[in-house]
Amino acid sequence: MTDWRPSASFETLRLRARLNALIRAFFAERDVTEVETPVMSVAGNTDRNIASFQLQFSGRTDGAPRTRWLRTSPEYPLKRLLAAGFGDCYELGRVFRDGEAGGRHNPEFTMLEWYRLGWDHQRLIDETAQLVLAALELVGRTATLKRVAYHDLYRKQLEIDPHSAPLEHLQAALGDVVIDPEGLTRDDWLDLLMTHRLQPAFAPDQLLALYDYPASQCALARLGQRDGMAVAERFELYLGPLELANGYHELADADEQGQRFDRDIALRSQRGDALPPRDERLLEALHAGFPHCAGVAMGIDRLLMAMLGSQRISDVVTFDFGRA
Repeated sequence: MTDWRPSASFETLRLRARLNALIRAFFAERDVTEVETPVMSVAGNTDRNIASFQLQFSGRTDGAPRTRWLRTSPEYPLKRLLAAGFGDCYELGRVFRDGEAGGRHNPEFTMLEWYRLGWDHQRLIDETAQLVLAALELVGRTATLKRVAYHDLYRKQLEIDPHSAPLEHLQAALGDVVIDPEGLTRDDWLDLLMTHRLQPAFAPDQLLALYDYPASQCALARLGQRDGMAVAERFELYLGPLELANGYHELADADEQGQRFDRDIALRSQRGDALPPRDERLLEALHAGFPHCAGVAMGIDRLLMAMLGSQRISDVVTFDFGRA
């Protein structure tokens, strides 16, 4: 085999080490504590757009399930820590997603996730941008931060209302992009407009914070009101066309969270997908009392790609999927 060498350059690997040190210093200055949480869990991610790896444990379980799921993010155990009263915390570690391999995706990658008590998603946008700007300084770059509501971006750039436009208008807005419509939902069409019509035009030296998504895209975020419309209180941060981070004003209602899990599982069942069990420990933690907070997850490999202007994740990981 001739592909035994690293896929990233030594210079890039040293930059990653400097970035990790910067992240830890950034949070130490802000009294946010680094923690480690399990990589394997009896529960999986029910998000219908994310596939989890599962494995079988062969040792003693004392009646616990043998099937374990590799985490797609550290979100659930971090939230259990918050419910227990730990306070502001973050984790920097490896996460895993099945089926995600290609130019910009690797099945295992590095994620940074952190939570801030008493904050909402708007306040967390500022801190997330501060961290990205500090990272850009490592490579002699800078960027400007621009905040845009999801609704306003679609209205201005595509002249459609993402909350109320008929489905055929969303389809027509794709122009000459040919997509098989079989099984696509309204949110799928909105996502296609984002990836094919909007993201490619994002300015390369601009941090774009897109906030207040349609309520149907709430994931684990609270629902709020904006201009009389129900919105999901969340944001995504882009540097140029690359999405770097996804943040929420976190949902604290255990019953609502359980219902969202059940809706995800029902849709997975219709599609014939794997059915990860709900994280009942997370739901119990929410029932016990979850603090008002905001949290965000950032892809560190994506951040390195954006810092270096690379289009390939293999350029920033030691050994990519093909060489692992």
